[in-house]
Amino acid sequence: MSTNWSQSQRYPDPSVVAVQPEFEQYKLPLAKVERLATGLRWCEGPVWLGDSRTLLWSDVPGNCMHRWDEQTGVTSVYRNPSNNANGNTRDRQGRLLTCEHRSRSVTRTEYDGSITTIANEYNGLRLNSPNDIVCKSDGSIWFTDPSFGILGYYEGEKADPQLPTNVYRIDLTGEITLVIEGMNQPNGLAFSPDESILYLVESRSEPRNIVAFDVQDNSLTNKRVLINAGPKGTPDGFRVDIHGNLWCGWGMGEATLDGVHIFNASGILIGRIDLPERCANVCFGGLHRNRLFMAASSSIYSLYVNTQGIAGA
Repeated sequence: MSTNWSQSQRYPDPSVVAVQPEFEQYKLPLAKVERLATGLRWCEGPVWLGDSRTLLWSDVPGNCMHRWDEQTGVTSVYRNPSNNANGNTRDRQGRLLTCEHRSRSVTRTEYDGSITTIANEYNGLRLNSPNDIVCKSDGSIWFTDPSFGILGYYEGEKADPQLPTNVYRIDLTGEITLVIEGMNQPNGLAFSPDESILYLVESRSEPRNIVAFDVQDNSLTNKRVLINAGPKGTPDGFRVDIHGNLWCGWGMGEATLDGVHIFNASGILIGRIDLPERCANVCFGGLHRNRLFMAASSSIYSLYVNTQGIAGA
């Protein structure tokens, strides 16, 4: 992390880069990248709570979840300990869904603040370490289960895997279904605006890929590579806007890659947001879902953009 980082002193912000002319329509000439919080270990899983105008996110190795208040600008602890929480989203009733490494489970925070485990095993075998999560408009919950949280003691508890690294779906009855088996460390995932496509990061493929599947009923078909990240690209978590663009956390390969890469629905890189540290995940929020929140290594950043995130994503 660059402790000397400071917000751009000029408009337009030079860290917001149009790689293709197509991206110019999404840039706001009077918007800058802002740093909202810093001093964390590894930020992940940002989720916007519109009813309270707050952002939640996980510090995975810090074993804590934090909250930033848009009205006051104050950052506070939301949940400590957090079971090394990682990805977060909300279900269609507005309840918080969280992937937990240490408990190897997916949990739901109820309206009264109590926590319900909704998935911790499949066919009697323990999950690995649920990582990222999304809720479809029909209420079903889709999540990835790589093994990162059981590889050591920094992000969870070291353990031998009982299952391959899979992708699962939880239906409204609570039944868990295997939708992708044995993918090489599945990570971030998101649906297209019409939910006809599921995008997924295969984070230990060489090179890392963002793949796409056609969604037919509740099954996935026609796997193909949408984005080849190249030998140094490291996509992680991402979200999709109403125009079908993918806003992807990026970095680690080289410092010059750190930040957010934006691809159109054809998988073409159209823009970048350059940050001083690797970005793991993003979400849209704010009053009109036009504020991009970026969970980078040690900090949380934001940028107003001229588009909106998909409602409910």
